[in-house]
Amino acid sequence: MDYDVLILGGGIIGCSIAYELSKYSLNVSLIEKEYEIGDDTSIVNADLVYNGIEARYVVNYDLETKGNSVMKQTCEDLAVPFKTISAIVCSKNEEVIDKTYNRAIKRGLNKVSLENIEETMSKSIKLNNICKKGIVLDNIGVVCADDLALAYGEIAFDNGVNFRLNEKVIEIKKISKGFNVTTSKNKFTCKIVINTIPDTNNPILIDGKGEKISKRNMSNLVYFILDGKIKRDLKCAIAVLSDKGDSTYIFKDFQGNIIVKIVTKEDVTYKDALMKLKDIIGTIHEEDILYFYNSRFNNDKIIISNKLSSYGYIKVQCKSYAISTVTPSISKNIGTAVVNNLKSKEKKEFYSKRRDIYKFRDMSNTERRKLVATNPKYGNIICRCNQVTEGEIVDSIRRPLGARTLEGIKRRTGAFYGECLGTCCMDKVVKILAKETNKDFIEVLKNTEKSNLVTGRIKEFNEM
Repeated sequence: MDYDVLILGGGIIGCSIAYELSKYSLNVSLIEKEYEIGDDTSIVNADLVYNGIEARYVVNYDLETKGNSVMKQTCEDLAVPFKTISAIVCSKNEEVIDKTYNRAIKRGLNKVSLENIEETMSKSIKLNNICKKGIVLDNIGVVCADDLALAYGEIAFDNGVNFRLNEKVIEIKKISKGFNVTTSKNKFTCKIVINTIPDTNNPILIDGKGEKISKRNMSNLVYFILDGKIKRDLKCAIAVLSDKGDSTYIFKDFQGNIIVKIVTKEDVTYKDALMKLKDIIGTIHEEDILYFYNSRFNNDKIIISNKLSSYGYIKVQCKSYAISTVTPSISKNIGTAVVNNLKSKEKKEFYSKRRDIYKFRDMSNTERRKLVATNPKYGNIICRCNQVTEGEIVDSIRRPLGARTLEGIKRRTGAFYGECLGTCCMDKVVKILAKETNKDFIEVLKNTEKSNLVTGRIKEFNEM
């Protein structure tokens, strides 16, 4: 056998399972078709840790509540930013509040109360036409979703998990004592397969047959990132529910900016989304909008098909808005099942700490001087909007499972997230990435394969 366990898919769930299994004496490999791990997390690297009150399905609710209960400790263990905040669920329709509250009580949700929120809202943020009755929650959190996925992967890598990136899984075949797994580059055998790859229009063949593609339950998701100065008094997260199934989430990220997530079943343009934003939050000036993103809001039922004892195969289907929240509970459950099945023993030496990361913008001047004295590259600012230094960019490339694309550097360092959106620093970052990976700058990718930033040369220059 090449491996005890093959994990298919390097999203946040695949990385978290790799992390859990890396604590034991197992030969584990993870296969991911992209160049970067954890690319299924929140676009803006700040995600709510939900408590299950909005979950449509019971299984999602159970996983959310369990994940919520351990997220703080998980983030402490992984050295990932996390904060606990209170939240208010409100609506223009009082019946929506009553229905949501009654469902929460029926499910046994803790730390939830039905209150008059008029005074609280007046001190925090003014919303249009919201009814006085609302639901107050005390166990909501905010997590750096990208950091969480990367931390899982980096610690798993440091503890011996073999990560095979830019390698696509083509076929899985059952054999007498395990599986043959064929990829775009290799063939492997293993005892157990854990498949976390989302259903796609090009499903993996299992014993010559394509997997059944489940029906998707998606809405449109619009992100606005607002300058935090306009709503200084916002202290809690706000969820605005409608009787049409739409919803809006408002909360602050770790930099103090305000994230607004608008979920709608309609196809909306920027202008349409802005009208929806103004309908809820009131007057807003476009100069206060730092970023605008369009995405998809996934709200599928989470399915874990565990055929471990009879077949040696586990399939995880998790296209959910709460993927960061449910990840710890999913990975713990699967990790325990695999360890018991293979009768594995804990490693005597498990490296539980993530390697240090230096964020120049978050450091004091004294700390900065010490860091620059150690490595002068930390004194060279590349992204002036977010104060990202050359040292941080080089470190993001050289780290375990380091960045191999511009998107990877962006997610790890915050470069390109500033007001200029990379126009003043992208050429410098491209040069650093090309040099560190020993590539020509025309080979540098934005994110996926064939996403070259520069497609060719006019003349044979070595500079952009």
